Amino acid sequence: MTACRIALISHDKKKDDMVALAREFLDFLGRCQICATGTTGGRLQREVGLVVESMLSGPLGGDLQIGARLAVGGVDAVVFLRDPMTPQPHEPDINALVRACDVHDIPCATNLASARLLLKQLQSGG
Repeated sequence: MTACRIALISHDKKKDDMVALAREFLDFLGRCQICATGTTGGRLQREVGLVVESMLSGPLGGDLQIGARLAVGGVDAVVFLRDPMTPQPHEPDINALVRACDVHDIPCATNLASARLLLKQLQSGG
């Protein structure tokens, strides 16, 4: 079986949560192919030590880059820690990515609870 291909994305106020989540699942994520939006990817590399393919920042098109990869079968799961309390200037891109997950039947976790459930399931081989 090939390594799981996971996209990790987090809004500014959720980046600390993403770093903590990545540390929690470091052994598993270290065996996966990880792509992430720009700032999130940089922090995961620097602070957690993961090998990450960093895309553009979300507002600069990173969400769309991940959505395009997902649409051609290049992503197995998405963890997108969203900040529901802060308006995002690139909300249409965010909605397009989540819609792409729905269209292509790709699991997408948008908060810590669902992210932990998804990562535990993937870790167990499910």
